[in-house]
Amino acid sequence: MSKTTLRILLNTGADNATAVTAPDAVPLTFAGLRAQVDDTIAALNSVGIGRNDRVAIVLPNCPEMAVAFMAIASGTASAPLNSAYRVDEFEFYLSDLRAKAMVIESGAEGPAVEAAKKACVPLVRLTPTPAFGAGRFTLDVSAINGAPAANGGAAQPDDIALVLHTSGTTSRPKIVPLTQTNLCASARNIGMVTGFTAADRGLVITPLFHIHGLIAGVLAPLAAGGGVFVPGGFNALKFFGWMREAKPTWYTAVPTMHQAILTRASKSADVIAANPLRFIRSSSSSLPPQVLAELEQVFNTRVIESYGMTEAAHQMASNLLLPGDRKPGTVGVAAGPEMGIMDSDGNLLPKGAIGEIVIKGDNVTPGYENNPKANAEAFTNGWFRTGDQGVLDADGFISITGRLKEIINRGGEKISPREVDEVLMNHPAVQQVVTFGIPHDKLGEEVGAVVVLREGQEAAERDLRDFASKHLADFKVPKKILFMAEIPKGATGKLQRIGLAAKLGL
Repeated sequence: MSKTTLRILLNTGADNATAVTAPDAVPLTFAGLRAQVDDTIAALNSVGIGRNDRVAIVLPNCPEMAVAFMAIASGTASAPLNSAYRVDEFEFYLSDLRAKAMVIESGAEGPAVEAAKKACVPLVRLTPTPAFGAGRFTLDVSAINGAPAANGGAAQPDDIALVLHTSGTTSRPKIVPLTQTNLCASARNIGMVTGFTAADRGLVITPLFHIHGLIAGVLAPLAAGGGVFVPGGFNALKFFGWMREAKPTWYTAVPTMHQAILTRASKSADVIAANPLRFIRSSSSSLPPQVLAELEQVFNTRVIESYGMTEAAHQMASNLLLPGDRKPGTVGVAAGPEMGIMDSDGNLLPKGAIGEIVIKGDNVTPGYENNPKANAEAFTNGWFRTGDQGVLDADGFISITGRLKEIINRGGEKISPREVDEVLMNHPAVQQVVTFGIPHDKLGEEVGAVVVLREGQEAAERDLRDFASKHLADFKVPKKILFMAEIPKGATGKLQRIGLAAKLGL
């Protein structure tokens, strides 16, 4: 793929076509979106913020967040942060990023503002101007006394467009810089799999401080001239109301969101029938085959599971939309980058062998920032090591057998938490499961699981253990099963296996 930039990518949509809209909003056209991009770059350049300078963005999920990301990333390095962080977390990220400014809604106060003042990061206040279209805004840069940027204008292909941190479940979060070319390559890879056209409209429910929502939810459909409908943050109670208003052709979400939507679907059969979806996409963590089957039955459409990560600017592999080009339980075939399976010594393995999934391609980060140790561990002979264990079958479909760090080591026996999840999900009373390792003084780790039961169903720990023992070797059967009202999740809605035992006091 030739190198390109977001500003060029966003030229695809017709001037008068809708790019962004929201509940009860005036639609924002592509002409309006491009004008906002140019206005934003000019405002930041006027006070000395130019290409590759870091601009933190702290906004809730809303059309302004979607547009601000695209506008800021088109001329500087955007760094969206989770607005739910505490003061200490904001301070850490702002200083780690060396942010030159932080964009926040006018009138907003709270931990982000407090942290910015402590870290001496100037605030740029954003004021929505919805009369000019969903997501339009003005920026007040008066808090910055800078000379015009020497390195201004639209970003170049190798400039940094987006800076995110890894989730850091086992260590200090690592900085992942993604170039203009990385983001454009990923958006186009997603568009090739989904067949996006100008006729598509997506319903954006994934968080916009996370790679999944930013690239698959927003950038990929816009890159094809399609539109996006951006309500507030995810709310299963409002989903079908948004669906009625937006008339989407598709949506993408993490499995926990799909499950929450399914619990409300029986009351909204009329909305589903009136708004047929072309497809549904799932990514960010494994989609249980049972949930995939239920989604397809309820929505009467194709569900494709994709495999992504921050370091790959999201998508690496995907099941395809064409009939037959899908294997439920796999994450599909390479969908953009080259993919392989590697052993611990750096040798590529043949099909059918289990090892670490590795990738290379235009969408892959050039490397972690200021972290030679992490780069030495992550890159081998030009391949990026994903940290996921998997296998490539004869047809090129990839199955993830587990996150290498999440594999449970019970006295030398290696157990994939996903395998246990899928068995327990087959019990009729079970709605959701997350299996994880519990520290054990003799075995190193023991198997534990958190289970959410279906509404109106009952099951005891003994029932589920007996059920699991019919399908799993004894050493894989959870020794402890906790029943909870909901699964403990991270900020992006993903299940968090690592550290869960400590969080639950086990």
